[in-house]
Amino acid sequence: MDFLFIADPLESFKVSKDSTLAMMRVAQEAGHRLWFCQSRNLLWKDNLATADCQSLVIRPSGTSWFELGDIQSRSLSSFSAVLMRTDPPFDIEYLNSTWLLSAAVRQGAKVFNHPAAIRDHSEKLSITEFPDLIPATLVTRELSAVEAFHRQHQDIVIKPLDGMGGMGVFRVGADGLNLASIVETLGENGARTLMVQRFLPEIAQGDKRVLLIGGEVVPFALARIPQGSEIRGNLAAGGKGVAMPLSASEKAVAEYLAPILNQRGLFLVGLDLIGAYVTEINVTSPTCFVEITEQSGFDVAQFWLTALEKALVSI
Repeated sequence: MDFLFIADPLESFKVSKDSTLAMMRVAQEAGHRLWFCQSRNLLWKDNLATADCQSLVIRPSGTSWFELGDIQSRSLSSFSAVLMRTDPPFDIEYLNSTWLLSAAVRQGAKVFNHPAAIRDHSEKLSITEFPDLIPATLVTRELSAVEAFHRQHQDIVIKPLDGMGGMGVFRVGADGLNLASIVETLGENGARTLMVQRFLPEIAQGDKRVLLIGGEVVPFALARIPQGSEIRGNLAAGGKGVAMPLSASEKAVAEYLAPILNQRGLFLVGLDLIGAYVTEINVTSPTCFVEITEQSGFDVAQFWLTALEKALVSI
């Protein structure tokens, strides 16, 4: 099969732990042919959704890890699978890419995750569909609403809707210190919508990344544990990643959501759980394949490939 990976520049990959690279490696080892392009290389040309792409070979360790062929223009429908792995932020150009990919789907392309499903699922706001599974949550642009929420819950976390990697996450305790300043700065004086949640002390045991693949649940999570005085467990913010089996409550939540999200075209999902609460549903380019595999022995990339091959046969 021919797999096209739409991703960030290969030179930017963190080779030791990149999930997209893990996918590429296992697909190549299984005999599939790899192709690569960036989202900027997607085109609508001659009434076809196309990509100016290059063949890709993953080299053995100890050398430059990839080799690219000459640029070719191919219709997206000519690939066995198109894998959208561009990292957030979900800005207007990311949105434009999903529209081009939707045009490709109409022409028969098999895109994972489905572009319409990505557009319909804000990684933070999508949790509001499952109110029984989330902590007390407020979404607003109004300082007065945040102040009222703080009076009710005392200890809260404030974050922008378009943040990633823990960027822009603030905790405000019972004293309310700097609450107005934080909201005004993060919300750009009411121009940006914020999400506010009750602080969950369970964060001390980690912000768990649970992977859902093809409607099935990976049995190990990566607990991203805050270090020192940090409240953020995100690896990008210095959190320590520890793989561990899912608890019974985490498994129940994941097994409930997995088939629902998969049916909508969200083949690969990264649930973020604190305790048994869902805090985000990541659908753009979920990670943590390598960390879970290395620490638990469960081969996440192989699990992903097996599920992908099964999905392609059934389409």
